[in-house]
Amino acid sequence: MSTSEQVTQRRQYWRRAIRTTMVLLAIWFVVTYVVAWFAVPLNEITFLGFPLGFYMGAQGSLIVYVGVIVYYAWYMNRLDREYNVSEEG
Repeated sequence: MSTSEQVTQRRQYWRRAIRTTMVLLAIWFVVTYVVAWFAVPLNEITFLGFPLGFYMGAQGSLIVYVGVIVYYAWYMNRLDREYNVSEEG
């Protein structure tokens, strides 16, 4: 593989990694700040018998955070293997 092909692959790898990170950070932002900002209107909606704003503050956001972490770890491991930069032996 030539040097220019390696540079191109590195750029593709980082472009995909950064794009994924930005999307997940946007999800984090929405769950953390936007839901809190609209908590009062969201409390008119019930989820599992609780007002949605309360549920998201107490438990729902934590579930989303864990999901974001799990997805990021899975995706980055797959991306590392695809571009042959995996830390696995």
